[in-house]
Amino acid sequence: MASGTSRDVLWRGLVVLGRAIREQPRIFAVAASSSVLFGLLIVASAYVVGAVVGDVVVPAIAEGSVPTAALALAAAALLGLSILRVVGILGRRLGAGYMQFRLQAAYRRRVTRRYLDLPLSWHQRNATGTLLSNANSDVEAAWHPVAPLPFAVGTLVMLVGAVVSLFVTDWALALVGLGVFPALFALNVVYSRRMAPRQARAQRLRAEVSGIAHESFDGALVVKTMGREAQETERFAARARELRDALVSVGRLRGVFDPMLETLPGLGTLAVLVVGTLRLRQGAISVAELVSVAYLFTVLAFPIRAIGWVLAELPRSVAGWERVRQVLDATGEMSYGPMTLDPADAGPVTLTFRDVHFAYEPAEAHLPGAEVLGEVGFTVPAGRTVALVGPTGAGKSTITSLAVRLVDPRAGVVEVDGVDVRDLSADSLARTVALVAQVPFVFDDSVRANITLDRPGLGDSQVWAALRLAGADGFVAALPEGLDTRVGERGTSLSGGQRQRLTLARALVGRPRLLVLDDATSAVDPRVEAAILAGLRAAEPGRAPTSILVVAYRRATIALADEVVYLEHGRVVARGTHTDLLATVPGYADLVTAYEQAEVEQAQQQGYDEVAPPLATGLELEVDR
Repeated sequence: MASGTSRDVLWRGLVVLGRAIREQPRIFAVAASSSVLFGLLIVASAYVVGAVVGDVVVPAIAEGSVPTAALALAAAALLGLSILRVVGILGRRLGAGYMQFRLQAAYRRRVTRRYLDLPLSWHQRNATGTLLSNANSDVEAAWHPVAPLPFAVGTLVMLVGAVVSLFVTDWALALVGLGVFPALFALNVVYSRRMAPRQARAQRLRAEVSGIAHESFDGALVVKTMGREAQETERFAARARELRDALVSVGRLRGVFDPMLETLPGLGTLAVLVVGTLRLRQGAISVAELVSVAYLFTVLAFPIRAIGWVLAELPRSVAGWERVRQVLDATGEMSYGPMTLDPADAGPVTLTFRDVHFAYEPAEAHLPGAEVLGEVGFTVPAGRTVALVGPTGAGKSTITSLAVRLVDPRAGVVEVDGVDVRDLSADSLARTVALVAQVPFVFDDSVRANITLDRPGLGDSQVWAALRLAGADGFVAALPEGLDTRVGERGTSLSGGQRQRLTLARALVGRPRLLVLDDATSAVDPRVEAAILAGLRAAEPGRAPTSILVVAYRRATIALADEVVYLEHGRVVARGTHTDLLATVPGYADLVTAYEQAEVEQAQQQGYDEVAPPLATGLELEVDR
């Protein structure tokens, strides 16, 4: 891959730049036009300087006096050219910067929107740190050459103008230019090709370092409690050293080529002086023409570097763009249908699974995924509560994901009120079904913002009603600023049970017609959990109870359900009431008994405390102590 990148990086980089120009044509036109103006003015300045030296300075030295009119004209000409060059610089830099930052902002939005469109299975195959790198450093790298691009375009026009002016001046001096300018361009191309694999590797390592850092920070609780600080530090340090070495390699190559790129224009100036002196002695050129050409080579040194800047950044740009394009071109988005269901006040809905099969996509797409659900079929009747019970790995959380359409079944149908969830619009599905996940996620914002999520029409009265139903109104009222209290990143100022109840209130405030609870109250006191579930089952004034699908472990929770669906190895083994399954299904009775015994032992060892403070280190508690 490295060799392939080295061979065609120039072409692929130019394709990326062409895309940038197509997306921002007007801004590029302003920046490039300003740069062309600047370049042509540099050529003009060289000949004005030559004219001043040849027609004003030399005669003044010979005659011993300076004509005032000639001096004023020369000063006016140089001042006018300088002002116009300043205008060209401003237009070029403002246009190039505006174009670059607009592209970066636009593609960060596109990448983020793509993340939201892609299904959960795609996110499960891609590390969060890599996704952060795609949306940040990769987007930045892709459009980094846009900043010097207008300057490079103006420089190319300037070179053409310079070569034409050289031929007009003297053919011998023009040949010097034809030797220096192609050599500069060829050196830049060689530089770009050698830089390509180094920049690509450095860009990849940036993403890996970001991924390791995010994983370590995200798993800080595990790292701390398991004493893995040294190992995580070394894991990060090892990859950081690789990135350091890759960037050093980039710097070394740049250190070799930069002096060469700086030296060539200087050698060109020296060659012009040697050849020009000979031509001057032969009477083929004048002093003014020799000074003009020598000055031209001197001032060309810096603008020509703009071409090198663009070519030097092309490898990194190509690497960043390809990583961004992998996200934008990723397939598997979850399309929604046009159908809608009745509004929330129409009452609870019926959830039906019909012969559902499901397999998670493996990390390597070419490998088949092992089936985790097979022939799953059951119904959650409107206004009723159904509990999913089964050992670890039985497929309970997968069923909850299917119920809210985070994933789609490989075969079979999931229906809400007789409508395939794949035929529902995204808005209708979100208004109808709410999931409270196994691991509660709380934003670094106020309690109010965490519950409403900026959904329209939700006032404080609805927020407090949801908090009461979730059993969270007491501790929220006791917070220093009530609903306005900021809870910290991931809710670090709250206990595990408090976070769970906030996420439950977040789901309830939208008055869903079907509530899916994936072990969503595991960190709260069993008595509080029983009160919450009893409140969810009770009908509000003028409204039927909400349909509830709950993944349950505690006997008290299971006993509250109207029906229990018992799963083993991704299959529905038995269905019925809790009492019936205890009497007829030995595996179910053993599992519930084991859960109950584990719960008793945990309560004896830890106890429950609804106001568990955060650790001094800022790490969060996963269960109430």
